Amino acid sequence: MNDLWWETKGEGKCHLVLLHGWGLNAQVWDCITAELAPHFTLHLVDLPGYGRSSGFGALTLQQMTEAVLARAPDSAIWLGWSLGGLVASQAALSAPQRVQALVTVASSPCFCAEDDWPGIKPEVLSGFQRQLSEDFQRTVERFLALQTLGTETARADARKLKSAVLALPMPGETVLNGGLEILKTADLRAPLASLKQPFLRLYGRLDGLVPRKIVAMLDEAWPASQSVIFPKAAHAPFISHPEDFCQALLDFKASLA
Repeated sequence: MNDLWWETKGEGKCHLVLLHGWGLNAQVWDCITAELAPHFTLHLVDLPGYGRSSGFGALTLQQMTEAVLARAPDSAIWLGWSLGGLVASQAALSAPQRVQALVTVASSPCFCAEDDWPGIKPEVLSGFQRQLSEDFQRTVERFLALQTLGTETARADARKLKSAVLALPMPGETVLNGGLEILKTADLRAPLASLKQPFLRLYGRLDGLVPRKIVAMLDEAWPASQSVIFPKAAHAPFISHPEDFCQALLDFKASLA
């Protein structure tokens, strides 16, 4: 039986759905939930197959989004980090009446590099898929280390990510491969250009997975959206710079009123 894990915290009138990235779970938000809880009703989700959400195999982006939408509130701000940003974006496209506003964190509408688009080289993602079957745990740890590389607090940040992973059951190889396949193949650049909801994009300047070059490209392609770059953050700005991150989110919430 498929069982999506979902927890609600906080008593704010505004609902905020928080979606984690590849290989992780909702524990990654522990560093900011106390600060956000007075302002939002937080919906903490383990994506299908991750953490406490059991019974799922490899899903497409649409299938993963539909599983989350089935449990989501009628109206909320959706915030997605990395892979979670694709899920939140797909929710905004699939059910616009349910997504009051969209926030993506260290995410790209197209993670895979192309001739005219900066991103992760396809062979790198394919390499991670291959290595999963050879050394499951080390591959996940390598991916986590990449997410904090270059920040002043890189080691401490990597430990926080690792502790979030180890606190709960690890996703199965099939689930992780499915997530990498989404990162390899998803391309929401054109669909998101016509998005009607308020849209905030948050980035780390030192991010090694989502090149900062895409920020200006998307500013031009999506002029109705807003972007914020945290100058000393990498792929997990909410962990390395939680106060700045929460302030950006609260400023965005205030702009919706």
